[in-house]
Formats: sequence, structure tokens, C-alpha cells
Amino acid sequence: MYKIMIFLHIVGAVGMGIYAILPFVASRFKQLSTPAQEGLASGLLTAGRIGQFALVLQLLTGGYLISQNDYTVAWMIVIIVLFVAMGAFSGILQGPLKRIKTAAASSQDASAAVSRVQTLSVLTLIVFLVVLWLMKNPWFE
Repeated sequence: MYKIMIFLHIVGAVGMGIYAILPFVASRFKQLSTPAQEGLASGLLTAGRIGQFALVLQLLTGGYLISQNDYTVAWMIVIIVLFVAMGAFSGILQGPLKRIKTAAASSQDASAAVSRVQTLSVLTLIVFLVVLWLMKNPWFE
């Protein structure tokens, strides 16, 4: 069972990789034409959903893996808070992406939504990197 959970946890980590590339892809919005912005927003919406499903997979498999070792309570609390923050940022990110898609379809300006996407994607990347560092260096009792 442990090996299966490790495998699923790694699959979830790969799925969350969208958060590592999201700021770099989102930075291209201002350079694209309006139809291309609509396509990019649509693709990022789908990728964001995949990342959120991977985040849920991480929480489920991580819960099992935590039960198999002795981690400090502080580490577990920090990890849960960071995962909730990452889920919140990626969930909030969906709204501006939908606004970009709608604005691009009707040839309107979406620069405010683009700026919000860029900011939220950088915040999500920062939290993701902190989570990766804490997973590599867990606190044991």
C-alpha cells in the first residue's frame, strides 16, 4: 500500500507542476493578440483544474504518508496551511482567467484581469516552491 501511495503522490506532484510554469506562461498574455489571449486563457483554465485535482490527490496521499512517519505537529500544520493557500490562490486565479476569456471573445480590454493572473500565479509559484522545500526537508520528532 505504501508503494502505491508514494507512486500516486509523485503523480500528484507532477500534476502540480503547472504551478511552476504558470507565471512564465501568464507573462505572455500582454504580448498576444486578442484571439490568442482567449485560447491561452482557455488552456490555463484547463491546466488550473488539473493542478487543483493534483492538489487534492496530494492532500489525500500525503495524509496517508504522514501517518506512516513521525513528523512534528508544527510541520504538519505549516504544510496544511500552505496547501490551503495554494488551493485558494489557484481557485481565485480561475475567475480572472474566465474574465480574460470572456473579454477576449468580445474584443474588450482585459488588462486588469491579466495583471491579477500574473500576480496570483507568482504567489502560487512561491507557495509551491516553499512546499517543495519543506517536503524535501521535513521536520521529524
